[in-house]
Amino acid sequence: MNEELQFIIDSSIESMNSAIEHLENELLKIRAGKANPVMLSSVMVDYYGSPTPLAQVANVNTPDARTLSIQPWEKAMLTEIEKAIMNSNLGFNPMNNGESIIINVPPLTEERRRELAKMAKAEAEIAKVSIRNARKDANNEIKKTEVSEDEQKNCEIDIQKHTDVFIKKTDEIYLRKEKDILTV
Repeated sequence: MNEELQFIIDSSIESMNSAIEHLENELLKIRAGKANPVMLSSVMVDYYGSPTPLAQVANVNTPDARTLSIQPWEKAMLTEIEKAIMNSNLGFNPMNNGESIIINVPPLTEERRRELAKMAKAEAEIAKVSIRNARKDANNEIKKTEVSEDEQKNCEIDIQKHTDVFIKKTDEIYLRKEKDILTV
């Protein structure tokens, strides 16, 4: 196969892979009733005037399936971390015991589980759109190349096969997450 066409296929596969990686990262942030330090990855703490990710000012652990424990590296940061968690709209109620911050992750209601499943579905759809956009971009690039029509068609067929594989993978990831969310 033409080197230029192979490069187009490889770059489209790379784009599709990054869509899958993004989907997996976004789904990690959707909680499924179990405590996970990733839940707090979006929390930004005011660290001496500059917004800093929580993971850079404290250690976040899960002592059990329903509890998050946050141990700041500086005791002075306790109230700032507590304030940042309250302002993050994650629905957590942090408890400050003077040493660390403890968050009890409440069990999910059926209604909330369905909302989270919808959020996961929306993320999966965004990933599918990204995959299809990568296909469209690759097909446009193929049309610009100066190779025979047969080679162009074969290349488009290859890209469609890769697209189908990545769409299927997206569906599998979503179904796994949905099962995880809806399981009580």
